[in-house]
Amino acid sequence: MTDSIDKEAIIQEFRAHEGDTGSAEVQIALLTARISHLTEHLKENRKDFHSRRGLLKMTSRRRKLLDYVKRHDLDGYNELLRRLNIRR
Repeated sequence: MTDSIDKEAIIQEFRAHEGDTGSAEVQIALLTARISHLTEHLKENRKDFHSRRGLLKMTSRRRKLLDYVKRHDLDGYNELLRRLNIRR
């Protein structure tokens, strides 16, 4: 990949504390970056059905994580949607 995703920068931006690499917020941010990257790929490669299936799996996983955050921290959920520019 020539324009890969900068995972470290995303983790730094969305982590809750030092050493946090796996919280739901960080996972959602990383998935969002991968989803947008794959969406751009699929605009050019319309017949890439294997990547399309991966995209559907990623969006489903992000949806489940967002539902979890919404159940446990509604204010954090709204802030996360705003920061990631996800419409819901």
